[in-house]
Order: sequence, then C-alpha cells, then structure tokens
Amino acid sequence: MFQNLVDKMSNAFKLFRSKGKLTENDIKEGMREIKLALLEADVNFKVVKAFIAAVSERALGADVLESLLPAQQIVKIVNDELIKIMGESCSKLNISSAPPTVVLMCGLQGSGKTTHSAKLAAYYKKQGKRPLLVACDVYRPAAVEQLCVLGKQLDIPVYFEENSKSPVEIAQNAVSFAKKNQLDMVFIDTAGRLHIDEELMAELVNIKEKTDPAEILLVIDAMIGQDAVNVAKAFNDLLSITGVVLSKMDGDTRGGAALSVRYITEKPIKFIGTGEKLDAIEVFYPDRIASRILGMGDVMSIVEKAQQAYDEKKALELEKKMREQTFTLEDFLEQFSSLRSMGPLDQLLGAMPGVNPGALKDAKIDEKAIDRVEAIILSMTPEERTNPAIIQASRKKRIATGCGMKVEDVNKLLKQYDQMKKMMKQMSNGSFGKFGKFKLPF
Repeated sequence: MFQNLVDKMSNAFKLFRSKGKLTENDIKEGMREIKLALLEADVNFKVVKAFIAAVSERALGADVLESLLPAQQIVKIVNDELIKIMGESCSKLNISSAPPTVVLMCGLQGSGKTTHSAKLAAYYKKQGKRPLLVACDVYRPAAVEQLCVLGKQLDIPVYFEENSKSPVEIAQNAVSFAKKNQLDMVFIDTAGRLHIDEELMAELVNIKEKTDPAEILLVIDAMIGQDAVNVAKAFNDLLSITGVVLSKMDGDTRGGAALSVRYITEKPIKFIGTGEKLDAIEVFYPDRIASRILGMGDVMSIVEKAQQAYDEKKALELEKKMREQTFTLEDFLEQFSSLRSMGPLDQLLGAMPGVNPGALKDAKIDEKAIDRVEAIILSMTPEERTNPAIIQASRKKRIATGCGMKVEDVNKLLKQYDQMKKMMKQMSNGSFGKFGKFKLPF
C-alpha cells in the first residue's frame, strides 16, 4: 500500500536528516521534493497546493529553525497535516435509532460495490447486527447471482425479486421485508455505469427518496488516482454522500485517492478494502495511514488483527503452557493457523515500524510454508504431536512419506519447535535478551 509514495517521501526527508541545522532554503528544497512526491502519487493539485502551504508555514517557524532536531519536527508537521487532509479521526457508519439502518451503496461499474456491500454486511454481522443484502442491480448480467453467492458464503440473507426490473421498488420492498423480519441493517447494492450519466443518477436519487438511507456510501477504486476526485465530486453534488469506501487499497502504490477525496468532498473515507477475501475490509484511520506513508508502520492495526485471531481464553491457556513447559506440536500448529488468519504475511510485515514496504517488493515470503508445517504435523499421530521426543528415524520417514515431503523437512520443523520451546522458557523466566536465532519457516 502506497509503496511509491512511501519511497519518495523517504527520499525527501533525507534532505532534512542530512543537515544538523536547517535554513529557509533547505526547507524550500525539501518542500519541493515532497510536492513532487505527492503529484507523482496522483494527489489532486489543489490538495497538494494546500498541503505544501500549510506544512511550509509551520516548518518556517521558530520551533523548527531553532530546534536541535529540526528533521524530526518536520516529520511531525507533515504527519499532522496528512492526518488533517484525510479527516483527522475515523468515522464509522451512523446507526439509526429506529431500525433498520439503510445503507445505500453507489459507484461506477467495476469499483467493487457488490463485493464491498457483502464485506460491510459481514463486518457488522460480527458486531452483532442482523444485516440484509439487497440486489438492486438489475442491469449487469449475473449481478444478482453474484450477491446471492456472497450472501450464502457469509450466511447473510439476500433480498431480490426475479420478476421486477424496478430498482426503486425492490429497494422499498426490501426495507419493508427487513422491518417485518427484525433485520436491523440493510445494504442496498445498486447498479453502476462505465461513466457517470443522467439515468444512473436519477435512479439513485429515486432510491434515496424512497428508502431514506442513514448512509450513502460511494465505492471508489483507489487505483484510479486523479479520477477519484471527479467521481466523488459528481456523486456528492447530486446525492450528498455521507462517506466513501476505497476499494483495492492493497494494490494502490500511489495513494492519490486516499489523500484527495476527503479534502475535495469534505466527506469522510469510512472503510478501505485491503484484499480479495470477504473479511479484507478495515475502518479508515487517517493517523494510521499517515504513519504508513511516513514509513513509521501501523502497530495498532497489527494489534487489532492479533486480538481478532486470539481469543482471551486461548491466550491464557497458551500462557499457562509456556509457564509449565507443556507446549505441544498441536499448540505450535495453532499458532501458525492464528498467524495465517491475520492476513497476508507481506502486509503484516509492511505495517511493522521501521520496515520499508518497498524493501519487501522483491522479498520472497513463502506463504505456503504454513501449509507445509500443517501437512507435517497432521501426518503425525496424536501421541507424536503431544510428545515429539518419541519421533525417531523410522517415525520421521513415515511422517515424511505421509505428507509428501523429505525427512529433512521433518527435522527442520522439529528443530524450529525446539527453538520455540527454548524461547518460551526464556520468556517465562524473564530473560528477554537471549532469544538466539529463532526463525519462522518463511
């Protein structure tokens, strides 16, 4: 995410860090580099102009010019102004006091409306809501079928009408259906077009008038860059959108849409799509995105993913096993399964402080290594998983044959398991500085 922008911003900051004291000319030169970085990232020119003006004004103040660490002060100023441009605080959906909460999803064809309608419904289902998906795209071939398939995968009901070609009637009837069946959130998936046209907008206005949505969310493909501003402005002028969902953020190396849309429309970015899986959606936090752009990582997102992957009961059980030295290969396998549920490994590493996402571009992170770990452990008997000490040569050969791998692979896994046990023993003894060279198998 934002790889190109991160690299260019990092190069711009090198101009500041290479000098102990900064002059006005040093700051102007650095600002010119930051300006170019933003323009090359497809950030809207008006946004770039306002951003550079705000940063320059603060950077030329006495707090920076007379500071012992002026480079750090400038990084802080840039961070603050990035957060301001993107909205300062996160903004979740407004939940109606009288259910159901109606959410109207709109956007151009191919932006990801249908998928993100399902992702949002799944997100709020996890929050304890009872969502309904509504198929109002009666024009695109297989659009209704696509939503029904997604609904089935997520165990979320989908409302559609085979004999109706009126999206307005379908939306109205869906809201009535939700009320009767005590469903408290309604996500209306509407039709898109390849470009903005009067017919599309008139239809959306009619649906808005008949369903009185609490939220009108515009789904924008983050990778369209400058066009994101034009699309957002057109939809906002006619519909008064309440927020934006940026899809395909995991493929956006520039960042232009994320940095421009909020400033131009004055409407918050509420969610971002971060992958193809149906749980790959996150609340948009301006401060976390700013931190990523400046190469400072995103620790809070990693912590939240870890909290979702590990429940409290399992964490306490693991702590007890670490203390009592009863950590088995079953537990070892469970830790890798939990790691996998946190998302792609390259995304997790890219969000670590001090890790430049650009440095991971050519790194070979073997996602299938966890599959191999699982295959080896699942080829063992329950007794072998509980007591690996009994796994001698003949057993290793049988395990390797069972999972289609070599004895060397089994030996490597057992060695890693022993290293983890040693590390956990040191942690339980409070010896955090003696971990040695433990390596994960990827």
